Amino acid sequence: MKGFLYEGKSKTIYAGDSFDTLVIKYKNTLTAFNGEKSEEKEGKGSLNARTSHLIYNYLSSHGINTHLVKQIDEVSFICRKAEIIPVEIIVRNVAAGSFSKKYGVEEGHSLKSVSLEYSLKSDELGDPMINTSQILALGISTEKELKFLEKEALKINELLKALFLKIGIKLVDFKLEFGRVNDEIILCDEISADSCRLWDVETGKKLDKDIFRRDLGDVLDGYRELLSRLENTIGKEEKL
Repeated sequence: MKGFLYEGKSKTIYAGDSFDTLVIKYKNTLTAFNGEKSEEKEGKGSLNARTSHLIYNYLSSHGINTHLVKQIDEVSFICRKAEIIPVEIIVRNVAAGSFSKKYGVEEGHSLKSVSLEYSLKSDELGDPMINTSQILALGISTEKELKFLEKEALKINELLKALFLKIGIKLVDFKLEFGRVNDEIILCDEISADSCRLWDVETGKKLDKDIFRRDLGDVLDGYRELLSRLENTIGKEEKL
């Protein structure tokens, strides 16, 4: 693997074989509460990498432009190099987590419409919430880009809700990151149990990082179940 570039909480980034690619390697580190809680879990990196790979391939097949190029091994991928837009978009279908705490809404309450939240990507500042007028005022993005990001986030939400419902899972909420490549905006980072809240439709059982956040058992059991369900549906469809 070529030169090291950057290490984040859950992934390490290396230079790719060409100027316009990167290699992203998933780590076994689990973190919560902006890094205040952290633990190493053997196999976690592989589970998230394989999950995100399946989901990104599914999204690509439905017209979503992503950074994924190809898989190298169980934990590493070649991706397109992008200028990351330093804003996370949190898409919420059901009240949970910080949304429930901030607005006094019972966890599990279905929202009347999809809620889109924006947070500034900054560990130093604690990833504060930011609104669209502030994003424009700070020059982080343009009005045209914001309209595209909103439209793309809502499209991804519909695609993922349909996918997860197919495997008996309710998509509660999730976060997205995007980047610029020339005149394109593409989906970056990952979509996995680390970045989504996912509940079993029948039992309400959590299959995501809330297991770790709330000490509900072995978090990797949830990650394995999620991956298994995905592999038994879209994984098989890819091979046909």
